[in-house]
Amino acid sequence: MPWTAQVLAHFAEAMRPACRPLPDASTQELGGLVARRRQLVEMITAEKNRLRMANPRIHPKVQEHIRWLEKNMEDLDRDLGDFIRSSPMWKDKDELLRSTPGVGPVLSIILLSDLPELGTLNLGEIAALVGVAPFNRDSGTLRGKRTVWGGRSQVRAVLYMVALVATRYNPGLRGFYQRLCTAGKPKKVALTACMRKLLTILNMMVRNNSHWNPIVQNS
Repeated sequence: MPWTAQVLAHFAEAMRPACRPLPDASTQELGGLVARRRQLVEMITAEKNRLRMANPRIHPKVQEHIRWLEKNMEDLDRDLGDFIRSSPMWKDKDELLRSTPGVGPVLSIILLSDLPELGTLNLGEIAALVGVAPFNRDSGTLRGKRTVWGGRSQVRAVLYMVALVATRYNPGLRGFYQRLCTAGKPKKVALTACMRKLLTILNMMVRNNSHWNPIVQNS
């Protein structure tokens, strides 16, 4: 048995990771659309960065390409919306997630595509899976700061932007963020805590199949 296979076999025997089913055809199709959207976002960002540094003579060509990419993005977002609405399962879960103040179509689609475990794991497991759970960085007798790392970066990046908006427009998260800042927490730490709290709320909503309840969620 090759060395790599031996290591993987030993890991499986020692850790006994939970078995997870392969995504079905519908989930794979959604994942393909979301992956293409991510590529378009990256290309638009790259072209806008080039535009700032490019010779003025080529500005029109770069701007034309940006418009073409943005039109493709609009068409793809329309396809994604149609795809979600065509499936009762996707449609119901999308409506549930988007009932949360601050959660829009982008985060909802990312969660549906890239975090199918949402609602099936406990709070610590889902936070660790996304990479918003603090871990110790200790070595021997040395004690390092607790930091967040690893996890699914695509989900975490969108969750960060949504949490940033939610600290202004979601009453529960706004109050939670302000209390942490008042207690002396750095803003970055407070925002990460808001990301974790938002993810926890969404995980609970999906698990219980319940829409946003301001009385419960803001408590």
